[in-house]
This record gives sequence, structure tokens and C-alpha cells, in this order.
Amino acid sequence: MKRLLVLLSLLCAMIISKGQTQPYGQIDVADLKLTACDFEKGASAMVLFDKTEVTDKDYVTLVTRHKRIKILSEKGLSNANLTISYISKSGFEKISDVEAETMNLLNDTAKITPVDKTLIYNQVTNKFLKTITLSFPGVKVGSVIEYSYQIKIDYAGLIPPWDLQGDLPVRYSELDANIPVGFRYKIFTRIREPYVKLTQEAIRHKKDSIGTHYVWAVKNVPSFKDEPFATCAEDNIQWLRFYPVVIPNRIIYMPFSWGFVANRRMDSDWFKDELAVDLKDEYKMLPEVARLNGDEEKIRFIFNKIKNNIKWNGDNSPGADEGLKKAWEKKQGSSGQVNLILYNFLRMAGINCSPTYVCTRTHGKLEPGLPGMEGFNTMVLTVTTAAKKTYVLDASNKFNSYNTIPFDVLNCYSLMLNPGKKEYAFNVMKDSVPLRKIIAVNALIKPDGKLEGSANILTSGNNKTHNLQQYEELGEAKYKDELRNNDNNLKILAYKRENIQNDTLQLNESVDFKLDLTSSDENYIYVNPTLLTSLNTNPFLSETRQSTIDFGNLNAWSIRSIYKTPPGYKIESLPHGVSMIMPDTSIEFKRMVVTDGNTISIHYYIDFKRAEFAADQYPEVRDFYKKMYEMLIEQIVLKKI
Repeated sequence: MKRLLVLLSLLCAMIISKGQTQPYGQIDVADLKLTACDFEKGASAMVLFDKTEVTDKDYVTLVTRHKRIKILSEKGLSNANLTISYISKSGFEKISDVEAETMNLLNDTAKITPVDKTLIYNQVTNKFLKTITLSFPGVKVGSVIEYSYQIKIDYAGLIPPWDLQGDLPVRYSELDANIPVGFRYKIFTRIREPYVKLTQEAIRHKKDSIGTHYVWAVKNVPSFKDEPFATCAEDNIQWLRFYPVVIPNRIIYMPFSWGFVANRRMDSDWFKDELAVDLKDEYKMLPEVARLNGDEEKIRFIFNKIKNNIKWNGDNSPGADEGLKKAWEKKQGSSGQVNLILYNFLRMAGINCSPTYVCTRTHGKLEPGLPGMEGFNTMVLTVTTAAKKTYVLDASNKFNSYNTIPFDVLNCYSLMLNPGKKEYAFNVMKDSVPLRKIIAVNALIKPDGKLEGSANILTSGNNKTHNLQQYEELGEAKYKDELRNNDNNLKILAYKRENIQNDTLQLNESVDFKLDLTSSDENYIYVNPTLLTSLNTNPFLSETRQSTIDFGNLNAWSIRSIYKTPPGYKIESLPHGVSMIMPDTSIEFKRMVVTDGNTISIHYYIDFKRAEFAADQYPEVRDFYKKMYEMLIEQIVLKKI
């Protein structure tokens, strides 16, 4: 019986080990014969394994990585060009022992072609980073490429982030860390796959414990793909993060609370200096502001003056490294510099506002359980008027308005500082006021199967900001292509914009159009009533979802269409009135239809009372959208008499 148990254990170990790691240069012929990823259909390539080992020696951290990738299709050949980045400033990280090779199947054996080490290039990216670049030789569909390297980090106890999900599916991923005694970490996890290995065991020398050996491993991790209405990949991929709390013989700054972090920043001399810079008022803003009534008018005037006269240099950083005066002289700066310039002019105008550090939607949300400034990548301003109205200002985007919370900071963590009162607030940047979008269409259905009419599209807040920015980036011709959803049957005959500069009024886009109703024939005319909307394609068709759904703003859509029917035709069928609401009341859809003689009036109303839905709520959202879009594509049908 004991022998049977041993054999069963060995068999289980063999089954578990299949598809795990192998020594460098050794490979199963089965992997070279592999033609598809068995857990992700259609993958162009897959990671066979990705193993990282971390050890500490002589107060440096040694990180060794070994990765193997299988090329499954022509599209996957792009993986044969490799770039490895590392922090080179002050020798903080040093890379060594880089090895790479291509494996191909030849006569049922592995033919291995190493990368010529003279073709492995070390290049400078910027003052902080260097990269190692190389190309694998002889790569074709069916090849396996593998590489390994070691990074020496000039700091003990820094376990690098473990991202076990990326652009390719991963058959097996493992992090193996030996942590010496006396080291302590705060570990944050976002892992949805079951662990294949989860090990914590003491490392002993003779009878004494000299540390702890950890192993985390998962298998069959799907690739991460961009999904509609999601923030950046960093917010959604599966990972482990390690933050040192105690490292022997080192002083670790681990803040105890957000209050501690806030007070430390407000007490720093350099921060106080940034908030007290008297800039030259070359545009004579302050005398003009003195003639204005009320805080809101003053805020609007200074905000628009700064955003229109200083250019964002593309750098999202919260500080002012080169100095505010120099940035003001150049009329160009980082997002932090632009907003600190705005802060100082508001201060000189007698308007109290609070510097607010924030992580943007494209940066990756910080971990609220780990207080610190490192997670913030930009700074905006929060100002509350005497009338108790609160505004969030970001003058680095010339299309932003003073009375709308910028889209790229919505639903992100922020730290607001009020140095004058020694107060702070750590919260999530949310906007409780829904954005309203109104589309009004008035059209004539003609007996020759054409539709002619006009429309007004009214947008405000971030919808207005998006349209203004898209218009400038694309130009009018391409913008109109977007407006008509690239429908070649729809011709925009005239286009006009109003209220471009006025922050308090909706952007009004007027359109005259003609549409060929190509589905119509000599007996029937078919009209889709969702003309000039973005409601033509359901964004939630996928069976599954990995990311949080994040719409940013709350939204309220109102689409009113009036159609005149032609003589000689009668109404064969119409969409019917309907009302539908999510079980938690978060999304509501209504359609109202009225006929009067030869006039058909259809009104759609879509109201979002929530801006975010967790990935596990996706089935409910998907089901609602499926039913809603089935109703949105219902047509007006006219029959020839």
C-alpha cells in the first residue's frame, strides 16, 4: 500500500509539473509540436512559462528571470523583438547574464540557435532608464523563443512587482522568493486564478531559521485585452505587489496614515515655496479680476486665461522641477507646473484653493491601504466658493472647463491639501451630476427611399470637452466622418458649431443631412430612428469580461426624432413604447412613440445612475445592453399603398 501511495504521488507530481519550468536550453518536443493554446482559442503566441526568482545577498537584491514563448501564428512573430527596461540612474539596477535563443523542430529534435551576444544592445532611454534590445534569429511559426537575465538592485529587500497577466496567455507563471530573517512586507494581491503553488516555509541553517522561502504560482492565465469602458491595464491585470515594512539596518519610511502623508507634505519647505511664487502679471489679469463680481467669475476668468496661454508639455507630473517662474516665462510646463501657476494667480486674486494630488485613469489606481505620494502622477486644484460651490480645476488641457471635473481624474483616488487650515481629504474623485446629451432630429422621409433633414446635438461637460478636442485633432472632415459613424450612405450637407468658448452653455452642433435608405425597395421603406448617435453597435458583446466597467461620468441621453411620412405610404410597423430598468435601478431605458397623421415622434431616454460596475456584475450589464440594443435597432416600416 505504501508503495502504491508513493507511485501515485510521483504520478501526481509528474502531471502537475507538465507545462511548468524547465532548465534553460532544455525543452519537450511536445512543446515544439504545439500548434494552439488549449485554454485560449486563436492566440497568436503563448507564454509556456515565466519564472522569477528573488534572493538577497550582501544587501543587494538579485532578480533572475527565465521566460519561454511559443509562436503560434504569423501575428505572433512580433514577439521575436525583445526589449528589457531597467533603472540605470546612479547604478540602481544593473543587468547581466543575458541569454536568448530560438528553438525549432528539426527531425523530431530541438534545433537551438543562440542569439549572438554582439547583437544584444544596451541603449539609453532617458536619464533614468536604459534598455536591452535584441532580435531572435530564425523565428517562424512553431518556434519557441526563450531568454533569461539577472538584475542586481542596489537595495536589499525590494521584491519587484509580479505581473502574471499580459498581452499573451500564460501557461505557467511562478514567483520564487527567498526572504532573509528580519524582513517584513505588506503584500497586495489581485489574483483571480487558483494557485498551483502557494508555499511559505522556513529556510534553516543547522537549527536556526535564516529566512522564509515563498512560492506563488498559477497556470492557464488568459491574456489581458482592452475592453470597452475600462481604465488602464494596470487597474485590471492580475498581480502581486510587495511593499517593505522592515528591512534590517535600513530606515524604511512607511507612513501610518494619509493624515501623516498630508501633514508631511504641507510642512515641507519646498511645497510651501511652490505655493508662494509671485509671478509677473503680464496679461494684467489681477486688475481685471478686481472688477469682477463674485468668486465664480474670478475663477472662470483666471482659469481660461491660464489654460489658453500656457501649453502643457505632455508631462503628467505633480511637481515643478525646473521652477514655476521659468515655466511661466516659457509659457509651457508639466501638468503640475500649469496648475501651480494657476494656483498662484488665484491666490494673488484672493481665491483660496487646495492643491489636490491625483492618479489619473491612464496611470493606474494607487493602493488606498498604502499611504504615500508615489501613486499620484499629477496635481489639480480644488476650490470652494463663498457660495459653497466646489470646482476641480485642471488648466493643462485647453479644452477643459472650470465647472467640470476632468474626465481623466474621475473615479480616481485624490489627496486634497489645505495648508492654511492644516486640513486634508483623501477620497475618490466623483461627479454626482450626470452629463446630459440631447439629440433632436427633424426629417422628411421621401418616397424615393431617401431621408433629408436636420439635427441639433447638444453636449456639456466632458462630452463637450471630448467633442472639441476630437474636432481639433481630426479636423472638420474626419470629425464629420466620426459624427456619421463612417456611414457612407449618410451625407452631411452642412455643419455648424455654437458656444465653443462659453463654459456655461452646451456645445450646439447643427447638422443638415441626407441619407440613402438602402434597405428600402419599391414597396417598403425602412428607417432606423437612432440616426447621428453612437448607439449603433453594442459595446458589450463578449461573453466574459476581466475589467471593471468605468463610464467615468454619470450620463443621461435624450434622443428625440420627428419624421414626416411621404404621401402614398402607410405605417406598416413601428417600435413600441417600452420602459426597462436594471434590477439595482442603475440604468434605465425608455422609448416613447407617438403618431399624429403623417408625423411619427420617437423619444429615447437612457439614464445612468452609476458610473462603475465590477467585472462580476458584467453578466447583468451585458444582458441589459443586449435587450436595449435589440430595441434600438427596431425600425420604422412604411408600406406603399
